[in-house]
Amino acid sequence: MFRIIKEIKPFIITILIIIVLLFVQAMTELALPDYMSNIVNVGIQQNGIENAVPEVIRAEKLDRIKELLNEDERILVENSYRLVRKEDIDEKEFKKYLKKYPILETESLYVLDISSEKNIEELNSILAKAIIVVWGIEQGAEQNAFPFISNVHKGNLPEGIDPFKMLKTLPEEQLKEIMARIDEQFNIMPESIIIQSAINFIRAEYEAIGVNIRQNQFRYVMYVGVIMLLIAILSMGASIAVGFLSARVSSSLGKNLREKVFKKIISFSNVEFDDFSTASLITRSTNDIQHIQMFFIMLLRMVFYAPILGIGGVIRALNTDTSMAWIIAVGVIAVLSLVTLLFSIATPKFKKMQKLIDRVNLVMREALNGLMVIRAFNTQKLEESKFDKANKDLTKTNLFVARLMTFMWPTMMLIMNGISLLIVWVGAHQIEDGTIQVGDMMAFMQYAIQIIMSFLMISMVSIMLPRASVSAQRIAEVIDREIAIKDPEIIAPQISDSKCTIEFKNVSFKYPGAKEYVLKDISFIAKPGETTAFIGGTGSGKSTLINLIPRFYDVKEGQILINGVDIRDMKLHHLREKIGYVPQKSVLFSGTIESNLKYGKNADATDQEVQKAIEIAQAKEFVDEKDKGIQSEISQGGTNVSGGQKQRLSIARALTKKPQIFIFDDSFSALDFRTDAALRKALSNEIMDKIVLIVAQRISTIMNSENIIVLDEGRVVGMGTHQELLKDCDVYKQIALSQLSEEELAI
Repeated sequence: MFRIIKEIKPFIITILIIIVLLFVQAMTELALPDYMSNIVNVGIQQNGIENAVPEVIRAEKLDRIKELLNEDERILVENSYRLVRKEDIDEKEFKKYLKKYPILETESLYVLDISSEKNIEELNSILAKAIIVVWGIEQGAEQNAFPFISNVHKGNLPEGIDPFKMLKTLPEEQLKEIMARIDEQFNIMPESIIIQSAINFIRAEYEAIGVNIRQNQFRYVMYVGVIMLLIAILSMGASIAVGFLSARVSSSLGKNLREKVFKKIISFSNVEFDDFSTASLITRSTNDIQHIQMFFIMLLRMVFYAPILGIGGVIRALNTDTSMAWIIAVGVIAVLSLVTLLFSIATPKFKKMQKLIDRVNLVMREALNGLMVIRAFNTQKLEESKFDKANKDLTKTNLFVARLMTFMWPTMMLIMNGISLLIVWVGAHQIEDGTIQVGDMMAFMQYAIQIIMSFLMISMVSIMLPRASVSAQRIAEVIDREIAIKDPEIIAPQISDSKCTIEFKNVSFKYPGAKEYVLKDISFIAKPGETTAFIGGTGSGKSTLINLIPRFYDVKEGQILINGVDIRDMKLHHLREKIGYVPQKSVLFSGTIESNLKYGKNADATDQEVQKAIEIAQAKEFVDEKDKGIQSEISQGGTNVSGGQKQRLSIARALTKKPQIFIFDDSFSALDFRTDAALRKALSNEIMDKIVLIVAQRISTIMNSENIIVLDEGRVVGMGTHQELLKDCDVYKQIALSQLSEEELAI
């Protein structure tokens, strides 16, 4: 997985932008519960009155409050309010105030000075406690929830005695002692409860003054609602931007990985292909990369987002004046326990799943490639049973994982709903005790759900991690695979395009992992203008030998030289540029006949060169019969042409390239004798100055070759012309007599 993570380096800036956007999204989502709490606490319960600092208050009431303040507090309050009396202001200003405060007609008012808003927090703390004491004294202990003022309320005083006048007459020490006892009682209460209690007095005061409470409440709710709407829009914008950028990064990562995997596969030699099956490489290039894409989307959307949301949720939850942090711990422990259990069960299944997908691809590919053989041998039922077994094994594993995931979601919802229920239960008792407000409980519930959701996000990624890790490992195996056959560190000077010679010097070869040599001590020289042919029994090493020339495999011992230069010292591109290769099993690519013939020359071949190659390869007749000629479509693998037509087009492709070395690996086997003879005759006139290497099973194909090499069990048992070998090589003579009569061989 770390190997694949290195591939995100080109996207570092984008990822940083995503993290910033995720931070914005998390902060906006975490802000919403606070505003919801304000709507409940302030907008509904407090009628839109935010704090214990009244905007307007009757002069008599403020004078009573000031009696409970010390000198510094009293000065701050007096400097923050302006006394408004009917006789002190002009008529215009009086009408303005009277419209807002009808009681001004009969009573003087104190109005909060706008310049004092910066002192609101300090005033809030000072006035809240004093207001509660005044309110409690005025209402009497029987209507008051604060028994600590019972010693000064009017119920304990002789009838007709004003308690506030009595407070003025108390010695300063006694008054301080009373206020100290009151402060002790206030210290055990949350500040929000103190302020909310003081607001009861302010609301009553506003009603007495004639302030429109409902309008004030509506204005506050609308103000907070608009802010919440703007925050929600900002969160939505950040979420959309994160989704767009994360999809772009993951898709680009998938594109880069597919490109790297494909380029690496193209550079594979047969050694690497022996270790990776075709079905496995297809799965790695598609399914595995798809899993990594999905994982990186989850990584960018959730793994970076979850810690921000979780940590922010914890901080804000602890700032809600509640004592229910232990509930969050219970929820987190429950989620982690569930995730750990599921993770331990799912991991082995995810590792197994990719191998089962490989198996399904393998069975399907074999069946599709061998469809004609399956029908010919009437083994459809056998192939269906093979596919059915592979399919059922994959389905069982997929169902197990899907059921596991299906079990996870309801359990997670049960945990979240259980946590919500627990918060309501505990919070209701705390609300009853007066230690928290309803809005605080609701906000805490939202934060708890967000915290649990953050762990849920991480758990989802944790569930996907094993499968993505397996896929990443499989892709890394391809990308990091050391190529057995590659360009040398020191490249020999490029061979000129003039005539060249191929020399095998004591060449021996065995396949990787094999104990015995397939070829042993092979030596010969192939000269330009001559045809060098190879013949021998099945498994004698003919195809293996010519596959060493383009370096599909490297020799284990000895050397292969072109104009005296070891091919292992040549750049692969330069080496293979000189070779026109016609494989034993002809391969055509999807496209047109023209695109296939120009394949080896990078589409630089002229139409005249293409037509000439078609004529030499004896393909003109069937090409002309097609409606579109050389523009006729060729299906994938050349399945819409016969085997002989496919071979002739493969030969024409090699001729169009005009290389210095032609390699025909049993390329005439699908041709009839007449076409074979005509093709070889036309070919001999075209490639007079080229090296021609032919692997053949038919004597008639190679009997006119200048040099025939006979192989038997990987060794050269004869070398020479047709006539020389008939005399000196028993293996060649037996092959020849098995195909032609003595008269035809002119023995």
